[in-house]
Amino acid sequence: MRNILMLLVVLFLFSCANKDRNKKDLALNIQGTWQLLSATTIENGNSQTTAYSGKVKMIKLFNNTHFAFLKHSLDQKDSAGFDAGGGTFVLNGDDYTEHLEYYKDKNWEDKHFNFKLTIHNDTLIQKGVEKVEKAGVDRVIIEKYIKIKQ
Repeated sequence: MRNILMLLVVLFLFSCANKDRNKKDLALNIQGTWQLLSATTIENGNSQTTAYSGKVKMIKLFNNTHFAFLKHSLDQKDSAGFDAGGGTFVLNGDDYTEHLEYYKDKNWEDKHFNFKLTIHNDTLIQKGVEKVEKAGVDRVIIEKYIKIKQ
């Protein structure tokens, strides 16, 4: 009887360990630097896709708790084509929520944005709604990033 109880305890401990390992396997690893390849905006039924392979470059950086994005023109004569922002985020499975703390347009600051993330090999896809009433923005965005190798 004692051996059976010990066996049950051991099996229980292994099953708990496997559940924790499975949760870790399901967690998306977004840490690092990602370069934007394309961005699609869907607003009022109209879709527009911008490829980021020519005159503009954007990267997004993630650590354990914060994100930041930097976008600039590759044209040496364009010093005004710069954009940046950042804040904190929470990632729960594929549910990703940004809290934008820093941005040049104050209407966007202190807002939360909910997205779904997927990762395929070295490609990250972020899809969700950007809604900022004061800025007149209510749209779906789909951004496609590639991981920058370190």
